[in-house]
Amino acid sequence: MALSKLKFRSGVNKETTSYSNEGGWFDGDKVRFRAGFPEKIGGWVKRSNDAFLGSCRSLHSWVSLDGSRLLGVGTNRKFYINNGESFFDITPIDRTATLTSPFTARHTTLHNTQVLADDTTIRLVNNSAVTAFAPSGRIKIGSEVITYTGTSGDILTGCLRGQDNTIATTHAGNSPVSCTSIKVTELDHGRLVGDFVIFSGATSLGGNVSADILNQEYEITSVIDGTTYQVEARQVATIQSITTTTGLNPTNIYSSSSDTGNGGSVTATHLLTAGLDSSVVGNGWGAGSWSRGAWGSSSSVGSAGQSLGNWTQDNFGQSLIINARNGNIYYWDYGSGFSSRAVPLSTLAGTDGFAPTVAKKVMVSDQAAHTIVFGCDPETNIGVQDPMLIRFSSVVNDRSESLIVWKTEETNSAGDLVLGSGSEIVTAVETKQQIIVLTDTSVYSLQFLGAPLTYGLSMISNNVTVSGPMATVSVEDSIFWMGLSDFYVYDGNVKIIPCSVKNYVFDDFNTAQKEKVCAGSNTSFTEVWWFYPSSGSSENDKYVVFNYGQNIWYFGNLTRTFWQDRGVESNPIAAGSDHYLYTHEFGFDDGSTNPVSPIVSHIESSQMTIGEGDKFVFISKIIPDLTFRNSSETTPTATMTVQARNFPGGEYLQSNSKTVTKEVSSTVEQFTSQLYVRIRGRSFAFKIQSSNVGETWRLGTPRVEIRPDGRR
Repeated sequence: MALSKLKFRSGVNKETTSYSNEGGWFDGDKVRFRAGFPEKIGGWVKRSNDAFLGSCRSLHSWVSLDGSRLLGVGTNRKFYINNGESFFDITPIDRTATLTSPFTARHTTLHNTQVLADDTTIRLVNNSAVTAFAPSGRIKIGSEVITYTGTSGDILTGCLRGQDNTIATTHAGNSPVSCTSIKVTELDHGRLVGDFVIFSGATSLGGNVSADILNQEYEITSVIDGTTYQVEARQVATIQSITTTTGLNPTNIYSSSSDTGNGGSVTATHLLTAGLDSSVVGNGWGAGSWSRGAWGSSSSVGSAGQSLGNWTQDNFGQSLIINARNGNIYYWDYGSGFSSRAVPLSTLAGTDGFAPTVAKKVMVSDQAAHTIVFGCDPETNIGVQDPMLIRFSSVVNDRSESLIVWKTEETNSAGDLVLGSGSEIVTAVETKQQIIVLTDTSVYSLQFLGAPLTYGLSMISNNVTVSGPMATVSVEDSIFWMGLSDFYVYDGNVKIIPCSVKNYVFDDFNTAQKEKVCAGSNTSFTEVWWFYPSSGSSENDKYVVFNYGQNIWYFGNLTRTFWQDRGVESNPIAAGSDHYLYTHEFGFDDGSTNPVSPIVSHIESSQMTIGEGDKFVFISKIIPDLTFRNSSETTPTATMTVQARNFPGGEYLQSNSKTVTKEVSSTVEQFTSQLYVRIRGRSFAFKIQSSNVGETWRLGTPRVEIRPDGRR
């Protein structure tokens, strides 16, 4: 019988049924197209073995004057400078308070009832002893460490025995019970669980809790009320040294009966928290985070710390300007070293007193070196945010003026512009020629004009949507973004991009977490990637790719919270939800594990028929056309599968899989010459899959031996 070539259209199409998309690809994962043919995507490795705290939603690379490669890493809990393997915490200070005798250690005794080794409830001496403890926490009786999850009367409930490599044992009644929790009294603290505070100036509590143990940075583990919160005493260590992929892993210190002091005069330095790990929809009672503001007051999710934690950043020469969305603007001076923290722009020496103090985004113009702030406070009402206002600083000869001169005068180039369409600025993206500003309904062009107007503003399009502040990306002079039901491009005109996987994406999209959508370019392959949360996930777990060079789409599953294309770095960098940074397009494997894991990739065609599809066909042989070029595995393999159906809506009745194996690598690559199968049906689909370490593949034009096999 004659052999038939299997030629497929490039890209994946999910807008029609598999049967009507004959000659195309219908499903895939971890696969891209090069020159119209599918291949496995590149792998990734950890950029650093150090983890970071929080979810990373901002990355920016630049090079200092001494040649150091720096990477700003903004999470909802911290802001870091990554240099080589190390993360340096430059998180700004939110507020500082002077406290008097603020600390109370917890220490008591058991009830006179014996505690057995398998008891999951532990009775303390009385109700007041339990009330003094945290609602949940960690205690120590003798040498045994025990965790508990709740309290009831004089009983600790939900106890897990023998924690931290200790042994569960029997304890006599009236045995001492110590606790790691230290209660901190601070009037109107406004803190949340997970916020960080640095104590200094404290004196020893008299026993195990020394001054050195108190005078360090702590994570707030429990908020009792508006005047008290708790931390867990631990051995002296930097926060970064105890940061793991699952959070902090400290070595706890347990108080003793001698810890009766209160710490004396203490300075509490609270670090800024950019916001929440997940979006909270709506305003009013119950929205946002508990303990912010007065009890019972409504909460607006459009304020710093109440909405999704997100930073914008741009380098100012070798230093950095950062902005916590709906919060203040900060400056980090590279010359001050990695131990220095970012400080408010308004506090810099020489500032004229009109610097913005709240904004949605900050940017340093590549054209004229102006510092531009979007959705900020006006110079006539500092501190009150206008979500549609743009302000830009003055620049004359001394570039440093761009940081400190903000008052609009006839003799300088400072100024402001107000957008008229929409309710808030969502984001802004700079191209070679202009800055594109997106509100929740419109698109504007911000262009540098020079004196006397400095910048001009014009509306480009109306009635558009954008899913969030990270959903846009610039490629040359074009802007791509993901809306609420369409994908858009601006290349001189705003257009909806025809999408062959549109319904597949938006029908499985968690709109409540739309602000997490992250766009990134991969210019080596003419791709724009969007990572987004599926309907069953609160974090980005899927991706969709538009290949603007081939005008095709494909998709897959991968958890990434932010993506930055190559530039300063030779490969793209992405942040994982496991709190590690990854270098992408490096090797062929998943480097999130040790040893590395295989990347399971596959692509599957739509159904194919002979004639009108009313006849059965019989497939007996496949001639593969596959290359494993550049694989590090000496004998890489891929599985080719042929599946048959009798009716378009029916199940695949037969499936026959065969493995293609590389045999020799020379000038001409050699591999399995032919595969014998036995498949019968009215239509069939073709699939290729790989799941081994160290291999990559690219499909060409395989051939199959097909013959008609009657009508029934």
